[in-house]
Amino acid sequence: MNRSIIYKRLLPVSLMAISLVACNKEWLQPKPLSLYEPGVTLKDPGAFYSTLTACERNMRHEYFGDAAPILTEIMQSEVAVEGTTDKAGPQMDMDVSLLPDADLNNTNTTKVGWYFNEGYNGIKYANTVIDNIDNAKFKSEAEKNAILGAAYFQRAYRYFKLVHQFGDVPFVEHVLDHPKDDFYSNDRWSILARLKKDLEFAYQWVPDNVDRGRTSKGACGVLLMKVCMALTDFDRAIAVGKEIVVAHPLMRNRFTSNQSKPHTNLMFDLHSVEAKLDMTNTEGLMYVVAYPNAEPTDGSPNDRIQIMRNAVPYWNAGGIKTPDGLTGTISPSPAGTPDSLDLNKTYGRGIGRLRPTWYSTNEIWRADKEGNDLRGPYNHDSWRRMEDLLYNNPSLKGKSPWYAKHFVKPAAMSVEDTIRLWYPWPHYKTFVPDPLQTSWAGGQTPWYIYRSAEVYLMLAECYYWKNDLGSAATAMNEVRTRAGATPLTAADINIGEILDERARELYYEENRHIELVRIAYTYAKTGKPCEIFGGRVYKLDNISGPGGTGANVKQMGINFWYDRVVSRSNFYNHGVKHKWAEYKVSVHHILWPIPTAAITLNVNGVINQNIGYPGAELNVKAVPVP
Repeated sequence: MNRSIIYKRLLPVSLMAISLVACNKEWLQPKPLSLYEPGVTLKDPGAFYSTLTACERNMRHEYFGDAAPILTEIMQSEVAVEGTTDKAGPQMDMDVSLLPDADLNNTNTTKVGWYFNEGYNGIKYANTVIDNIDNAKFKSEAEKNAILGAAYFQRAYRYFKLVHQFGDVPFVEHVLDHPKDDFYSNDRWSILARLKKDLEFAYQWVPDNVDRGRTSKGACGVLLMKVCMALTDFDRAIAVGKEIVVAHPLMRNRFTSNQSKPHTNLMFDLHSVEAKLDMTNTEGLMYVVAYPNAEPTDGSPNDRIQIMRNAVPYWNAGGIKTPDGLTGTISPSPAGTPDSLDLNKTYGRGIGRLRPTWYSTNEIWRADKEGNDLRGPYNHDSWRRMEDLLYNNPSLKGKSPWYAKHFVKPAAMSVEDTIRLWYPWPHYKTFVPDPLQTSWAGGQTPWYIYRSAEVYLMLAECYYWKNDLGSAATAMNEVRTRAGATPLTAADINIGEILDERARELYYEENRHIELVRIAYTYAKTGKPCEIFGGRVYKLDNISGPGGTGANVKQMGINFWYDRVVSRSNFYNHGVKHKWAEYKVSVHHILWPIPTAAITLNVNGVINQNIGYPGAELNVKAVPVP
């Protein structure tokens, strides 16, 4: 659909909005509407911290709840795909799902639109603090700058995501006190340069000793590193990274009450609820929080992470049959059921939304290098296979010899069931007790946003771009040896190895799509030949493809994101399909579509659409941030 048609359809909506504003000119006069109006409330440090809480709360929403937005980030990569195979609509065929006027913010489709909308919500909250910082009295300049730095971090956190998800976007620097419909897209590079300046200030002034969920110096440093890497300032990123890992060493010894539990290990400790609550945990740099057995304080329904619902196979679907054809599972289990047969409370009742690829469950785990890795499937305490589970349906008693026996994969299992019901998963990472619920989906817990382990992997990548492969191996080995993997040498290092290690370490933590996009832009900006694709060189001027009528391109060699996804995922563009959809991506899906409403209601400006999507033919040159 071209943009002129979209304008005709939505113009009445925008005119209605403008007329409603025009009918009430008093609306244009800023005045305190309640005690929560910024000019009234933001008079002391406590009030500013309360405003920042809105930013920190919304960070949590990315990771928490059924079909959490983080799933969209993971599915738009080579690590996993959408596993919901019982309906049309979920993001499988991106040529259909990722259109500007599609339903882009829905549990049953995608959360691309969530990132756009909530990104600007977070920016609004941060700008409220930034704009009012001079209206209050502080004990010292340091106290004031710490609050301002935290607000800069929160704004930068959203913009870093937006420029890697949507490219050139409007940079909103202040809280709007009147209707505005004349935005223009700002150049992503100038946005990143501005973020670097703000984050340098934040890294200088924000303290490290903060409560769980608050912005820390370490978190500011991680985001500063990411921005520096995006701008190819690898030396500054390395300097910051070295400081962070000295201040926040990896947790190398067991340190939680899980030590006394059988079939656990250091990885269970590190990713347990107890570890994320433990203030002696030196590795965590930034968390989002929801405290166990606590009522939500903000009215949010997303106070439970529900990671088991999202990531664990749909073993309770009725599709798990015994070899003699009977329904093998039940949930919840009757009272008195042994733990080994209570699959609900032992593994969580999953629905298989986040279906991992062969790449993430098998390819990156090599017997000679990761055979002793505590994070991988060779460790049967850490990972679970479907064959580890036991048939637990009480109705099997007296009818089938398979009651309490291990699952056996049916030879004739359908494609739909194979996708959703049958795959291994990292149990040590996904298991979050959910005692207040009948169906254990994943309860309340803090969750890592940044850890020192990622900092080491970022350092390794910086050294890679600088062609210092020995130092890259040394940095990666800090993470690998902690997990029990075999150390790497300089000869082992390439961008694929670095991304493999990120996949091993950062499942359900990193924004995987963003990281791939960032690397794609770095290849295109530097012109560095990509060794894992035969020395291929990428360019900035066509990173999203040619645009126009030939925009739906499925041709390797245009951008690294596409090449990486289709070469490693065993789903996208490999003919995998079920009765509702086929898994497809195109070159231009490196960036997501700007939602139609954002463009068409901006009647006196131009917000560009990304190349490859309808409406991009009306784009104008993006302007730099002033």
